[in-house]
Amino acid sequence: MGWSDLAATTLENEYVRLRPVTQDDYASLHAIAKDPEIWRYTVDRVETDADFDTYFEGLLREHLSGRRVAFHITDKRSGRAAGGRSFCNMVETARRLEIGRAWLGREFRGRGVNRWVDHLLMEHAFERMGAERVEFKTHVSNRRARHALHKLGATEEGTLRSYDPTPGGGRHDVVFFSVLRAEWPSVKQRAAAPAPAPVHPPPPTAPTQWP
Repeated sequence: MGWSDLAATTLENEYVRLRPVTQDDYASLHAIAKDPEIWRYTVDRVETDADFDTYFEGLLREHLSGRRVAFHITDKRSGRAAGGRSFCNMVETARRLEIGRAWLGREFRGRGVNRWVDHLLMEHAFERMGAERVEFKTHVSNRRARHALHKLGATEEGTLRSYDPTPGGGRHDVVFFSVLRAEWPSVKQRAAAPAPAPVHPPPPTAPTQWP
């Protein structure tokens, strides 16, 4: 069984459930996606219904072709769709992959959802898929995401200039982070700390996505 097939499974813990995205997820994701802050530091833009259609069609196309494994995230405490995350840039022969294309709806930020999602995906990558290296990347200006990745235990490796095109026609620099197989036990222990108690209503926060 290849990585694309092995990766496409349901992962869950007490707080979140991840499962491969399907066409039936259109409505639940559409309901929380039209927030400009979500896409501020990404290569996607979702400002209109047509933008979301384009985004969702592209996501499904790449998922079904095996270019990435896209996950629908459910916040189990509320039972609602919380956002998306993907395994991408998978190079099975080199035993490395990226966790990326990450986004969360506004009310799910700052509640530990990102940390639990990354924990489940890294656990699957290292312990079941046999990965040697898991990568993350984020916009150089996304300080909140960079802080979150440091807190997760990932190592910042450097900045690649003019790495990705932006929807506005420019280009942006990205910062790469990684976790190696030898580092996973200590990172796992850190990531498995109890989730913070939810705040009602949640305070507004900037997104912590990495494209």
